[in-house]
Amino acid sequence: MRISTTLSFYIGRYFLLSFFLLFGLFLFLILLFDTIELMRRAASKPEVGFQHVLEMALLKLPHMGQETFPFAVLFGGMAAFWRLTRSYELVVTRAAGVSAWQLLLPVVSLAFLLGILQVTVINPVASATLAKFERMEARLIEGHRELLALSGSGLWLRQANRDGQSVVHSDHVSQRGNDVELKNVVVFMYLGKDKFHSRIEANRAKLEDGFWHMHEVWIYEPESRPRFESEYWLATDLTLGKIQDSFAPPETMSFWSLPDFIATLEKAGFSAIRHRLYWHTLLATPFLMCAMVLIAATFTLRPSRRGATTFVISGGVLTGFLLYFFSDVVFALGLSDSIPITLAAWSPSGVATFLGLAMLLHMEDG
Repeated sequence: MRISTTLSFYIGRYFLLSFFLLFGLFLFLILLFDTIELMRRAASKPEVGFQHVLEMALLKLPHMGQETFPFAVLFGGMAAFWRLTRSYELVVTRAAGVSAWQLLLPVVSLAFLLGILQVTVINPVASATLAKFERMEARLIEGHRELLALSGSGLWLRQANRDGQSVVHSDHVSQRGNDVELKNVVVFMYLGKDKFHSRIEANRAKLEDGFWHMHEVWIYEPESRPRFESEYWLATDLTLGKIQDSFAPPETMSFWSLPDFIATLEKAGFSAIRHRLYWHTLLATPFLMCAMVLIAATFTLRPSRRGATTFVISGGVLTGFLLYFFSDVVFALGLSDSIPITLAAWSPSGVATFLGLAMLLHMEDG
């Protein structure tokens, strides 16, 4: 028989109510603990007030909410199914000939839509607020400024040397192994932090141990004639690792802008494995939400027995942590290029889906 629209709305309403209540609880706890942690870190910074701490905690909250989203779906599904099972509403419904698959259809559909909402709407907001949080954290708590910016106008690097700071700009970047080479290089030299000293232009520059080895160099200094050097060595504290670590983390970039940034990185000759892996993980998010509902159903669709509440809660919590641990492991394997990016991104949702389907098939037809 076909499940009625009224029953679908009834079950879906219970699921959404449970999901939003639990998601709100998770957000409140995250905000509380983040605020306490930021207050501890800012204790030695008298210029950082409570309003700054609260603003930073609120800016970080959407990103942390994304991390708890699958767990809110899992526990929201468990709470909804457990409530309907305890009241024997699902028992009566299934006795009337409605299968578990028909009962799950509206909840799985809602979970899929929530996953799409997270990727297309929440993720862009979370990435923008996280980027602002990291800038505030670097400026107010860690006390340093951004090192690198990569855009359509080329590469911009901020570095330090013995005399002060300098800003390096290049139209073209190439990386071969551990070697980084810049072409059409312009360096703005400063004494201290903000007193302009000179400008250096070079045809190309190669990053070596502790300095840039520059070729065909023109040096411009105030009140002096430009001078030409065939070779020039500019001291730097930059390394290949520092440059790569300074790229905008994928978490600070929205789902919509990630493909363009990946193309820019790869065009510049840098590895984009982390960004590509994160983008594929976002693509798999709606299917992961569906898998969470299937896992929730395996623990809560059976008729309740004495002591079953403990089994449901412990089973759900254990499954959630195992899935989180598994996701971290395969993400790390994908990041190290030990397994293909697609496999690393889609494995958690695929494994959870097959596990939930197997358990439901056994429960329904076994």
